[in-house]
Amino acid sequence: MPELRLSVPREEDFSSRLRGPEVASRVGLWLGICFAVAFLTGLYSHLAQAAYPVLPLPVRPAWLYRVTQGVHVAAGTAAVPLLLVKLWTVYPKLFVRPPRQRRALLLHGLERGSLGVLVAGAVFQLATGLANASQWYPWTFSFRATHYAVAWLTIGALVVHIGVKLPAITRGLRTDVDDISRDVPGPAASPGLSRRGVLRTTWVAAGLAVLTTAGSSVPLLRRVSVFGVRSGDGPMGVPVNKSARAAGVTASALAVDYALTLSTGDEVRRLSRAELEQLPQRTAVLPIACVEGWSATGTWTGVRVRDLVTLVGGSPDHAVLVTSLQESGPFRQTRLPAGFVADEDTLLALRLDGEPLSVDHGYPCRLIAPNRPGVMQTKWVASLAVET
Repeated sequence: MPELRLSVPREEDFSSRLRGPEVASRVGLWLGICFAVAFLTGLYSHLAQAAYPVLPLPVRPAWLYRVTQGVHVAAGTAAVPLLLVKLWTVYPKLFVRPPRQRRALLLHGLERGSLGVLVAGAVFQLATGLANASQWYPWTFSFRATHYAVAWLTIGALVVHIGVKLPAITRGLRTDVDDISRDVPGPAASPGLSRRGVLRTTWVAAGLAVLTTAGSSVPLLRRVSVFGVRSGDGPMGVPVNKSARAAGVTASALAVDYALTLSTGDEVRRLSRAELEQLPQRTAVLPIACVEGWSATGTWTGVRVRDLVTLVGGSPDHAVLVTSLQESGPFRQTRLPAGFVADEDTLLALRLDGEPLSVDHGYPCRLIAPNRPGVMQTKWVASLAVET
């Protein structure tokens, strides 16, 4: 019986002419751009969801959050085929033997370490990000906190990796993509797909990935976005992330004795829904958008929050704590910064497209404000408390 021997492959054992630094650097450039865009738009979303953001966030334009999160998901989606091709092009480098010189070994170890963190972080971010966009959570950790922390690790590893590999990246970008002079020895190129063909196929794959999913953010693309997780359908023409039943508020939201509690210090006032209907009403066309990338536009009618604040002697220059009828949940209570309170289109909405809110959209009343994450557009509002 012949003896079975296992050996670790060497870099020169991978002789495909479709690989090479010229391909890897070009794909890596666009992958880096996608990760940078996703990081910056994700950072904006994280700040927008903070009760006390370190930077003041703009109230206008009203569509800013909608656009940033649509771009965030599109960049992450495009990164999936780019990452797969990038990993395929550099796979043989995994089997490069470490150098013996101390300085070269140090750089080699730094490159391998940053690369390990980068690949692990990239795969984690894309996999969990796509699962979040589909509202599938097969884990028990906080998506928001973990996604945010791993994003910093991934971007840090990317910066280190670029710093170590910058000379090779620069040479790869400056060299003609079909130049094979720096390839490892191997058989001559065979007829078939060229390196330019690999790049064109990669760009097409990334474009198709975005096109077939972006309908959740771009209504004009919904007919072709066959993999979009939101079609735009839902009660009253607007999708719903959490129903009243899932939130456990159906009974309290539909209770005949419901009353909104307004407070500023010791000044407290309670208003029934009928009394809210008697107050001056304002109608505003505003988008509602979520970090998952989906968004929709509605015509909302209700009472301006700043008018409600003044009813209990408060000032629109102060923030407001908005509390839901929900008994639990990370966004049961949200803080509405003063800039949003003062805006004339920040409403305690009672109607959507001229009809009373459905219970799944927040009946008896819900918050709707310009340029605010959907998860913070509190539904089933129980109270508004002005900070003093």
